[in-house]
Amino acid sequence: MIQAGLIGVIGAVLAIQLKAGRAEYGIYVCVAAGVILFSMIVDRLGIFIRTVEQITSYINLDAEYLATLFKMIGVTYIAEFSAGICRDAGYQTLAGQIEIFGKLTILVMGLPVLLALLQTIQEFLS
Repeated sequence: MIQAGLIGVIGAVLAIQLKAGRAEYGIYVCVAAGVILFSMIVDRLGIFIRTVEQITSYINLDAEYLATLFKMIGVTYIAEFSAGICRDAGYQTLAGQIEIFGKLTILVMGLPVLLALLQTIQEFLS
């Protein structure tokens, strides 16, 4: 966590320094810091995925639901990352649209899970 914090702070300080001369260089530094942090997150997600797979080996759980969950996590992170970059560049409207699209994507991805839950409830009530 200390490494991630340092990368973020150093990236922000460099971006502030570069914005005084040419604003686009500050954005490039922020994107580069974001890509480095993203690669660190991917490593951590690998550990998380292996742990969840081990847990699912102990209990009977449909892998399709876990795949959907991981996709939702990915969509959330990509939407937040993209919206943050747009905000840093001064495009708040575009950032808001990315966030709305991400939320709608997650909603659509969750509909099959909701339908399966409703079917299960209906079977118990019948």
